[in-house]
Amino acid sequence: MTDDLRLRPVREDDLVEFFTHQLDPEASRMAAFGAADPTDRRAFAAHWVRILTGPDNLARTVTVDGTVVGHVLAFPVGDEFEVSYWIDRAHWGRGYATRALTALLREVTRRPLFARTAVDNAASLTVLRRCGFVVRGTDRAYAPGRGHEIDEYVLELPAAPRTDPA
Repeated sequence: MTDDLRLRPVREDDLVEFFTHQLDPEASRMAAFGAADPTDRRAFAAHWVRILTGPDNLARTVTVDGTVVGHVLAFPVGDEFEVSYWIDRAHWGRGYATRALTALLREVTRRPLFARTAVDNAASLTVLRRCGFVVRGTDRAYAPGRGHEIDEYVLELPAAPRTDPA
């Protein structure tokens, strides 16, 4: 790969890009579990304040050759920890989500980790599998990006098996 993909802490000016990314109707439909109203700037701002001030959250901006192309997150959900990502649709199909999630997983050493994706989001399922996640089950939940309940895969990145010396 000749492009320079990097993760860095989210800066305030990145939020302008993230807001623009979520306005893409096809990306919102595929993500399924995004904002109920992607055009609501107040809700977007409040969401990101919660992300950036949550003491256990880890948020990273994904850049390629210095251009913001998305973000990756790790955050608690109850007693578990989940990961999530969003890559701008203009940059889909180049392996950026896989590379960004791989980089995040080097920072987040906690295991197991969990992720969720709509069952019809084959690209996201591929990203998660390439990063070592395995499907552990399905769930059904309301998806604001679709306006109705959908089936989703629940995936787990298990703890590495112990390799005790014999």
